[in-house]
Amino acid sequence: MGLEDSALLQKYINFGEKKAGSTTMGICVGLFAAFGGILFGYDTGTISGIMAMDYVTARFPSNHQSFSSSESSLIVSILSVGTFFGSLSASFISDRLGRRLTLMISTLIIFNVGIILQTASTSIPLLCVGRVFAGLGVGLISAVIPLYQAETVPKWIRGAVVSCYQWAITLGLLLAAVVNQGTHNRNDSGSYRIPIAIQFLWALILGGGMCLLPETPRFWVSKGDNDRAKDSLRRLRKLPLDHPDLIEEYEEIKANYEYEAQYGSGSWSQVFANKNHQRKRLAMGVGIQALQQLTGINFIFYYGTNFFKGSGIKNEFLIQMATNIVNFGSTVPGILLVEIIGRRKLLLGGSAVMSISQLIVAIVGVAAGEGSTSANKCLVAFVCIFIAAFAATWGPLCWAVIAECYPLTVRQKSISLCTASNWLWNWGIAYATPYMVNSGPGNANLGSKVFFIWGGCNIIGGLFVWYLVYETKGLTLEQIDEMYEKVPKAWQSTRFIPSEHAFTQPSAAASVSSGKAEGVSEVEEASV
Repeated sequence: MGLEDSALLQKYINFGEKKAGSTTMGICVGLFAAFGGILFGYDTGTISGIMAMDYVTARFPSNHQSFSSSESSLIVSILSVGTFFGSLSASFISDRLGRRLTLMISTLIIFNVGIILQTASTSIPLLCVGRVFAGLGVGLISAVIPLYQAETVPKWIRGAVVSCYQWAITLGLLLAAVVNQGTHNRNDSGSYRIPIAIQFLWALILGGGMCLLPETPRFWVSKGDNDRAKDSLRRLRKLPLDHPDLIEEYEEIKANYEYEAQYGSGSWSQVFANKNHQRKRLAMGVGIQALQQLTGINFIFYYGTNFFKGSGIKNEFLIQMATNIVNFGSTVPGILLVEIIGRRKLLLGGSAVMSISQLIVAIVGVAAGEGSTSANKCLVAFVCIFIAAFAATWGPLCWAVIAECYPLTVRQKSISLCTASNWLWNWGIAYATPYMVNSGPGNANLGSKVFFIWGGCNIIGGLFVWYLVYETKGLTLEQIDEMYEKVPKAWQSTRFIPSEHAFTQPSAAASVSSGKAEGVSEVEEASV
């Protein structure tokens, strides 16, 4: 790499990063928090295999043979009811008790209650009650972890570390498939109780580990506790309290918070107000989380085992495990490339590959029908291509995008709404899919034709990214606020270069509040 290349990387990827101290602690804190994704992924992945186990289908369904569409919808989708309300409640808890304590409560208490009830269940009602409690815990976790990561990790690697949350989700899905493969032939209650009870371990690791980690400095700033904010930065940056770089970073966080506080106190009314372009940001976050679900990914992980079985594919448990391996492995390129290529290009490329592969699955499925060996191989191959594209792009980046783009005063509330959008659509898809895919009275019997729907949604997703998703690569959370003030169109954001200390200079604040910040014309001229 030449000197010019190094200068470009310094300017566009690591712009203004502090040289003193160590970023290792901040990165490790963010990576450990990503472990919470395992709870999310494992809980999502285990139910698909459990509902296909012979021991379970002989005892849980009302006919003691197989789950009806209504029973499948209830068991799978009820988790999303809990996650929806859990994610909405995250702001009430996290903004009062802190990100760290919220994660401890959600894992060690709420989530574990759900696992106890599910492990003890011998019928559908208790199983569903347990899934609601587990969902409440998962919803809290999913709304708080990306925020905790974004507020502790250095900017130059923030996108990659937040993306590791999705990687942990894929690891959870893979572990669930492996455990289900190991227990599905058991002819006793251990067939489903072992996969469920293993989740105690994940909760204890995350909840116990959070006891040792610091609270985020931005939370303490929002509470006006300057001493704790500086101490948190000291632990994260490995600098003494009187070090100039630590003081400078603290002052930047504090100045930005005070600037944002001019527009309101961070109440729910401020979440929906249009100050700081908040409505545009909220529409982007809520929309991208909805479209992540409409990619069709959870169709594979909720109902993939039964779908492959219904398509005439043998060894459906092994196929499901293979798709999870693809999902896990393909997340790595996204983590490595997010701070090099950027969010927008990866999301746009992912939309293109996902839509093409899904339309091919739909066309082949309709043309060949059931029973064709070559068609089944093609179906599995392009489903794996779709999963790989999702895992490298929309899977991790949707979490990174919503963790970065909101002002501190309303950040947790906004992320809670975005996460709630994810879980609301998750519930809708989980509930509707059996009726869409299954045969029989009252069902649409779409089969592989359902991929026409997912393919169309991915085309819409690509257009959404082009018009609404801003490029945040290499920017601090405070510089992202500046970008939204100065750049009117999302596709112009790739040309944005931040000014230093934008919110600590009165002239900058005044120009922003007057309606148009200094530097807008430069971005607009560059885009012509």
